[in-house]
Amino acid sequence: MKHYYRIEHKNEPRYVVAEDSSWRLLQGNPFGDHAAGEAIASDNVRLLSPVEPSKIVAVGRNYRDHAAELNNPVPVEPLIFLKPSTAVIGPGDLIVIPPDAGRVDHEAEVGVVIGARAWRVREEDAHRHVFGITCVNDVTARDLQKKDVQFTRAKGFDSFAPIGPCIATGLDYRLASGLTVEGWVNGVRRQASSTRELIFSIDRLIAFISAVMTLLPGDVIATGTPAGVGPLVAGDRVTIKVEGVGELTNTVAQAIAGRR
Repeated sequence: MKHYYRIEHKNEPRYVVAEDSSWRLLQGNPFGDHAAGEAIASDNVRLLSPVEPSKIVAVGRNYRDHAAELNNPVPVEPLIFLKPSTAVIGPGDLIVIPPDAGRVDHEAEVGVVIGARAWRVREEDAHRHVFGITCVNDVTARDLQKKDVQFTRAKGFDSFAPIGPCIATGLDYRLASGLTVEGWVNGVRRQASSTRELIFSIDRLIAFISAVMTLLPGDVIATGTPAGVGPLVAGDRVTIKVEGVGELTNTVAQAIAGRR
């Protein structure tokens, strides 16, 4: 297993690959030809979002318990929506609650990072297009979601897509046991489940989505959130944990009207 981090190095974004206890600067792009180069220290490093996706394709109501807690029917096919690239932030960055947004919730999710262009991929071939797994927080303005019915505004605000801390490659997400996913707020676990509980599997999602739109290297599929979503307020510290990936932690702030 390898972990790819994107960091700030000498005032520039760079990828590093972590194997065992060593971090090495990456020569090249992780989604293309690359090699591990110079060793660097892993302490006092600012982590960036591990990807800059052209799009985040998120999946709604993909856990039965989450659909039930929102009093929504279980979909008969994947319910997909987009989060813009401008919503992406990295570990340690602030989740900013917009003025007049109402209730804003955390949603812990397993993120699938696409490694090879995918268009009309067969389900049995979908795994060939996966680069790795990451953590995603599908931050949602719940009151606006209910008001608008569709999801674009509620889930599209700047800072509403924390991703990280890395991309883990070599994880076998197809195992029957699945990958565990948890959501924590201020040290209290609010969400806990596994991808074995997904209504639509990761391979099924890739096949379905790629029949609608081309998935590009670095794109992220947010696979859905389990039950336990809840409100965030300024000062909260929210952590998403995915088995084999690590922990993605962000602090919540309240925006001031008229300021960015």
